[in-house]
Amino acid sequence: MLLRMLLRNAFRHKLRTGLTICGLAVAILAFGLLRTVIDAWYAGVAASAANRLVTRNSISLVFSLPLSYREKIRTVSGVRVVSWGNWFGGVYIDEKNFFANFAVEPKTYLEMYPEYILPPDQERDFFRDRKACVAGVKLARRFGWKIGDIVTLKGTIFPGNWEFVLRGIYRGRDRAVDETTFFFHWDYLNESLKKTAPSRADKVGFYMIEIAEPDLAAQTSQSIDALFKNSYAETLTETEKAFQLGFVSMSEAILLAIQLISFVVIFIILAVVANTMAMSVRERMGEYAVFKTLGFTWRTVAVMILGESLIITALGGALGILVTFPVAGAFADAVGAYFPIFNVTAETIYLDAASSVAVGILASIFPIWRAATVRIAEGLRRIG
Repeated sequence: MLLRMLLRNAFRHKLRTGLTICGLAVAILAFGLLRTVIDAWYAGVAASAANRLVTRNSISLVFSLPLSYREKIRTVSGVRVVSWGNWFGGVYIDEKNFFANFAVEPKTYLEMYPEYILPPDQERDFFRDRKACVAGVKLARRFGWKIGDIVTLKGTIFPGNWEFVLRGIYRGRDRAVDETTFFFHWDYLNESLKKTAPSRADKVGFYMIEIAEPDLAAQTSQSIDALFKNSYAETLTETEKAFQLGFVSMSEAILLAIQLISFVVIFIILAVVANTMAMSVRERMGEYAVFKTLGFTWRTVAVMILGESLIITALGGALGILVTFPVAGAFADAVGAYFPIFNVTAETIYLDAASSVAVGILASIFPIWRAATVRIAEGLRRIG
C-alpha cells in the first residue's frame, strides 16, 4: 500500500514528474559519457602489463637510440625478451585518417604482446614477407581492408610513399585491447633508410623489454639505465604504465575540466529534483498535517517524501543508464580514431546508480525538514 501511495504521489503531476525524470535521465547520460571519455583517455594505462618496460632516450622520445643497445640490454639480469621499434607517423590518403602505426621487430613484438590474437597462417605470412603489415580488426573495418590488400602510407617522419601488403588482421584478447594499431617490419624501414638517409639507419625510437619479475621492475630499470650512463645517448627506462601516463599527463588540464563538468551536471540536476520535491511538499502540506493529526509521526512523513524522491530519481537514473549504451556506441563510431577503446565500464554504471540515489536523498532533505517542522494548525490552513 505504501508503494502504491508513493507512486500516486510521484505521478500526481504527470507532466512535471515526466519532465523531471527526463532531465535526470539526460544528466545521468551526460555524466556516464563524460566518465567514459575519461576511462577511454586512460585505456592505454589500464591495458599496460606489469612485466613490460619501455626504454627511450632520456632527453625526449623524439631522439633515437643506437640499435647496438639491444645486446647490452639482453645481458641485464631479469630481462627475458627485448624488442624495438619506431613511431612511423604515416598518413593514409588524407591527414584526417589518423591511426597509430609502428615499425617493429615482428617476432619479439608479437611474443611480448599475447593480447594481440593473430591467426597462425596470417602470422606465418607476416613473418615471411618483408613488406607485410598487420592491422587491428577495427582499423581494417574502418577502411575496408582485407588480407592481401596494398596499403600505402605517406611518410611524415620518414618522407616518401611506403607500400605495405596486409598479411594479418589481429583481434584483441579482451575489450581493453586497442584494435586500431598498424605495425610492420622494422627491417623494411631500416633497409630503406640505409639507401636514402644512412645517418638515420640502425637507430630505434624505443625498446620494449619483457622482464621475468614485475616486482623487480624498478631495479631492472636502474640496471639498464646504468649501462648507458654518461654515453652520448643516455636512456630512461620505466614501466609501460608510467610511459603511458606520461602521455596522459600532457592533457591533465583537459581531464580535470571534464571531471569538474561531470560533477556540475549532477549538481544542476540535484537542484532541479530538489525544486520538484519542494513544490510537491508545499502543495501537500495540508495532507501531511492531517497525517500528523491522525497520529502518524514525522518519521512516517519523512519516509513518504524520501520514497517519492527516490522513485523519481530511480526511474530517471535507470532511463539514463539504459540510453547510455546505444549513445556510447554511436559516439565511439564517430570518434573511434581518437578513442580506440570506448567502453562503458561497470564502474561507470555503479557511479550512475550511486549518483541517482544520492540526488534522491539530498533533494528530499529540505522538504522533509519543512514537512516535519510545520505546525499542524499552519498545515491545516493550506487545505482547500
